[in-house]
Amino acid sequence: MELQRVQAIASLSFSKDTIPAEFIRPDKEQPAITTYRGPVPEIPTIDLNDPCEENLVRLIAKASREWGIFQVVNHGIPSDVIRKLQAAGKEFFELPQEEKEFYAMPPGAQTVEGYGSKLQKEVEGKKAWVDHLFHKIWPPSSINYQYWNPPSYRDANEEYAKYMKEVVDKLFKTLSLGLGVEGHVLKEASGGEDIEYMLKINYYPPCPRPDLALGVVPHTDLSTITILVPNDVPGLQVFKDDRWINAKYIPNALIVHIGDQIEVIHSLNSS
Repeated sequence: MELQRVQAIASLSFSKDTIPAEFIRPDKEQPAITTYRGPVPEIPTIDLNDPCEENLVRLIAKASREWGIFQVVNHGIPSDVIRKLQAAGKEFFELPQEEKEFYAMPPGAQTVEGYGSKLQKEVEGKKAWVDHLFHKIWPPSSINYQYWNPPSYRDANEEYAKYMKEVVDKLFKTLSLGLGVEGHVLKEASGGEDIEYMLKINYYPPCPRPDLALGVVPHTDLSTITILVPNDVPGLQVFKDDRWINAKYIPNALIVHIGDQIEVIHSLNSS
């Protein structure tokens, strides 16, 4: 085993009511200190099935400029499709540790795919309180089926990917129109029909000291668009107006985060 997983560490930490020092964030990052408790505006929530395209374009463009993140409802992905995907992901992390390690990302691999506990280098040797399973789900030619893939998981992924492509296509079109270009521009600039879709299932084990740890460190996303499927366990925060604020959980909503590549394309289009 290349390293001790957070899931295993968590099972030991609860008996001690503490966590290892490498998971304790500096004061400037500890949630108990940094989370803003006063009145704050909520992340914009947008009806993706708005019959008025002009209104939808305006709302998404405004949310993207002012927040870089927004929630969408009525997105077209059936709730049972999302539940099946979440259940399949939960099933993976309930496997015996030895079995999960069979799907681990190889040390030194030039890929982010696989089971792991770390995606980026941490300053000061700190670690995030999270394990993950990361792999491609589209296009079919890019999918590596060596990763955990019982029939239930494969079926859940394929059905989810089918609906997610439709959501992403609509977002690309709407964002393009919001930038004042034709609806196909952003999708084509991002790879067209060859765009790769990555699925990352984050598992945050129960933490005895959530006031000191972070599941994911502050970051932007390298992708064009990141779409989060939240659950009813709070934790996601957004940095807005120099404050870390909690994201409100909305059942069956998706959270859309504008990635770095969209910002680069936008800057190139503006120059």
